[in-house]
Amino acid sequence: MTAEQLVAKYSAQTDAPVSSQLAIIGAHVTGQERILNAGATGLLEALCAHFADEVPELLNKRRQKQNRIDEGELPDYLPQTRAIRDGNWSIRGIPNDLVDRRVEITGPVDRKMIINALNANVKVFMADFEDSLAPSWEKVIQGQINLHDAVNGDIEFTAPNTGKHYQLNPDPAVLIARVRGLHLIEKHIEFNGQPIPGALVDFALYFYHNYRQLLAKGSGPYFYIPKLESHLEARWWAKVFAFVEERFCLEPGTIKCTCLIETLPAVFEMEEILYELRSNIVALNCGRWDYIFSYIKTLKKHPDRVLPDRQAVTMDTPFLSAYSRLLIKTCHKRGALAMGGMAAFIPAKTEQENNQVLQKVRGDKELEARNGHDGTWVAHPGLADTAMGIFNDYIGGDKTNQLHITRDVDAPISAAELLEPCAGERTETGMRLNIRIAVQYIEAWIQGNGCVPIYGLMEDAATAEISRTSIWQWIQHEKTLSNGQLVTKALFRDMLAQELINVEKELGSERYQASKFTQAATLFEQITTSDELVDFLTLPGYELLTA
Repeated sequence: MTAEQLVAKYSAQTDAPVSSQLAIIGAHVTGQERILNAGATGLLEALCAHFADEVPELLNKRRQKQNRIDEGELPDYLPQTRAIRDGNWSIRGIPNDLVDRRVEITGPVDRKMIINALNANVKVFMADFEDSLAPSWEKVIQGQINLHDAVNGDIEFTAPNTGKHYQLNPDPAVLIARVRGLHLIEKHIEFNGQPIPGALVDFALYFYHNYRQLLAKGSGPYFYIPKLESHLEARWWAKVFAFVEERFCLEPGTIKCTCLIETLPAVFEMEEILYELRSNIVALNCGRWDYIFSYIKTLKKHPDRVLPDRQAVTMDTPFLSAYSRLLIKTCHKRGALAMGGMAAFIPAKTEQENNQVLQKVRGDKELEARNGHDGTWVAHPGLADTAMGIFNDYIGGDKTNQLHITRDVDAPISAAELLEPCAGERTETGMRLNIRIAVQYIEAWIQGNGCVPIYGLMEDAATAEISRTSIWQWIQHEKTLSNGQLVTKALFRDMLAQELINVEKELGSERYQASKFTQAATLFEQITTSDELVDFLTLPGYELLTA
């Protein structure tokens, strides 16, 4: 089956009617009965009965909007919601344990990762069921078990190869769970014969098993919501939260969420997203890597908006700077925190190399703190102290955030600024690097690993998406590299064959041959040379994912 056929298959599934029959599909995995008990499945079935059939409608609205943009329309602020943007309102409030989020660490729901992240010098750990997790059924279930143990405070891990023992420190970071995006299904649970939204699975299971203990500890059921594209999707989440709060006799606003603004359409609806979720939301986050990917995907038919090498698209690029500053201004106007983006670097092996890494991190985080962000993300505990020191300097010891920075002196940020083309070269070196990164990431993902260190960066689905869609965009618009080469499907295929040889040399033949690079390269080639851009590599990748 081609990548296009796989995506079409998913579209057909999400358009199917939904009613009231929940079934667990596929092989049993260890711990399944603990997580999928009667109470949890009862909640999940109720959520599916009330809300699952709206998801294909929301996805269809995305497609309709994208079709208009493909035909020449450019994204802009919504005239029909101007009253919300001009209105005098604010969010409900921020719990005490979320008012200070100056450094957050993110990573998958792996047991050792959870312990190390919660013990790091950070305020928050975002446990990720989305971009850094390849959602095999075993990992989805085990991830819920791991988080349940973490909330209970009794999570432990002993490394089988070294015997090293890991356990929680007395004062761990605050835990937030990131659920999957609305476009992703969970094929191991069906409702009336159809796979259900992965987002509902992650939300329902984490909430049900942990809300009592979290509230008893003075915290709460906190979530990160990814890849929203409109305030209508935020409204859907608000209804889900309100339904669950009423079902469990909780005060309205008990469930709290942070929404990632990581799609180009969403940046024009930030105030509306805050408004729809005003009872539950506490912050917006600059999901910068997915945002760059979304810029490519949304403007894919616009030849004047083609991006250069990924390495040239930094946060001081005009369209990204406008995005960051607008998010801060919007959030602080409404009483919400404005979180900065990810430092994807990982510590290097030598002192000299590591100093260079830390210098890059300092520059990035100083820009965010100076702009007025209330906190930032790191991908590795080894970067936490650097990020914490910078935000401590800007926030100070007597404050917990930078909500006082309103950016009211800024001129209004126009749609043209948010869409401004990005200068920079398209190089052969950059294209070859994109190929090596994407093929190694896809290979790891289909083996069940969604968070992969490659060439000094912690790569997840978002960064791999940039790598493959950049090349697709260059091919479609017949762009040339800085050396004069025309980027064509044939050039890409030649480079892919050459870079697979280089990857084998880097990894060693034994490791390479034992891996799934043939499958990964086939998928990569299909989705990069397809005439229509495949929305997410994880859609066809899910078909290949180890069960």
